[in-house]
Amino acid sequence: MSELEEITMHITDRISSLQRMLELSTDVIPQNRLKKFGQEVFVLEGLLYEFEKCVGRQHDHLKHLQELEGTFQKDLEDMQHLKEKMPAHMPRRKLPAVSEPAPSQNGAAMELQPRQQENVRKTNKSQIKEMEFISMPEFESIPQYMKGRLTYSQLNAAVESINRALAGKYKILHQSVKTLNNHSRRLYQRFKEEETKNTKGQYFVVEADIREFAEIKVDKRFQGILNMLRHCQRIREQRGGGLTRYVLL
Repeated sequence: MSELEEITMHITDRISSLQRMLELSTDVIPQNRLKKFGQEVFVLEGLLYEFEKCVGRQHDHLKHLQELEGTFQKDLEDMQHLKEKMPAHMPRRKLPAVSEPAPSQNGAAMELQPRQQENVRKTNKSQIKEMEFISMPEFESIPQYMKGRLTYSQLNAAVESINRALAGKYKILHQSVKTLNNHSRRLYQRFKEEETKNTKGQYFVVEADIREFAEIKVDKRFQGILNMLRHCQRIREQRGGGLTRYVLL
């Protein structure tokens, strides 16, 4: 039972008591009953005062709850706005691979070690490095003259296209030549011819790779995007042999 309900019950009981006293009294109220009646009225007055204070507290509490409701509603609207305006490409980082615990028996560990090393080599070979998406602080750090009218989503869409080109190129390079069809073999041969001693162990693409796998125009606008990616330290250029190689950092 709340405080307000308790005070209301007390007031109701006191009023009922006064009503009974009046009903039981004759036209002339005895002195002792009159004194009792005055005491009851005094108590009732005190209860009414407490009732007013309790109503005031409840009013303040209701006002506070309404303010909280308004704040919550605003936060809810902000979250809904963020959900609707969430960029299609968010920055992401790959989690390091979790190594499996070594077997408890030494003999079993020695037996599995060569096989585990072989699996690690195969895994590392099959993994293809990707360019990380641009974060909003990085995008805002790009000079305005360099960005022009390009949006955050458009820049990360270009990152996704470059990653698609990387995936297509190195998927072919990681396969055995015998398993490739004629078109893929020609691409394989071109990829090898474009490598230099400075690109050994590096992941890179050239404009032909982007056209082949990403199917986007490598025009002046795209060159501007590459400048922004260099600014954000995602790639570096390496020129030679009439080619510009975009090497991942």
